[in-house]
Amino acid sequence: MKIAIMGAMPEEVEPIVAKLDNLNVVEYAENKYYEGSYHGHEVVVAYSKIGKVFATLTATILIEKFGCDTLLFSGVAGAISPDLKVGDLIIAKSLCQHDLDITAFGHPYGYVPEGEVYVASDEKLREVAKQVASQKGLTLKEGIIATGDQFVANEERKHWIGETFKADALEMEGAAVAVVCSALNVPFFVLRAISDAADMDAGFDFDKFLESSAKISADFILSMVEEIQ
Repeated sequence: MKIAIMGAMPEEVEPIVAKLDNLNVVEYAENKYYEGSYHGHEVVVAYSKIGKVFATLTATILIEKFGCDTLLFSGVAGAISPDLKVGDLIIAKSLCQHDLDITAFGHPYGYVPEGEVYVASDEKLREVAKQVASQKGLTLKEGIIATGDQFVANEERKHWIGETFKADALEMEGAAVAVVCSALNVPFFVLRAISDAADMDAGFDFDKFLESSAKISADFILSMVEEIQ
């Protein structure tokens, strides 16, 4: 098994790369891919840069060029659900694209022909995550994560996404990764640490909590790598 670990920003993968053994850096397609091992598991780590296009590119390369057969995404997200607070961890049961809109043709938001509004993550990987959370004494929430090429810092938009997709959190890469992995039959998992409330104060909260939230998420992902059989 070769496990891909993705984040969107350097801050989201640096704590992971720092703990790899036998590190080898491969430069490809204007990005860096960090090959190494962690507790005997072969891993490849990369940050995609922000947004769905870069996330799609990076996930595809991890699978097609590096031969990864499992993908774990670690990062931060904004909260939609009032039950989520800064520092909380949420795993995606399914993901959707909140900015995908061909409703003019009679389709629901987030849908394109031959596609689907929601892409479910791997159930076995979610169970591993729940085991890790139990071992660490952490509360792990599970829900729908909405993805879009927008940094949402608007209360009205946040509520619309929550109501339209029943989403609990939002970010800018997860659903793109989900579409790639689903198409290529690769089990995937998305973990997000809440860094802000996706409202008018998002910029302040994001700057303040990005580093600490990313470390929480990265530590959790590495614990999952240890548990994956």
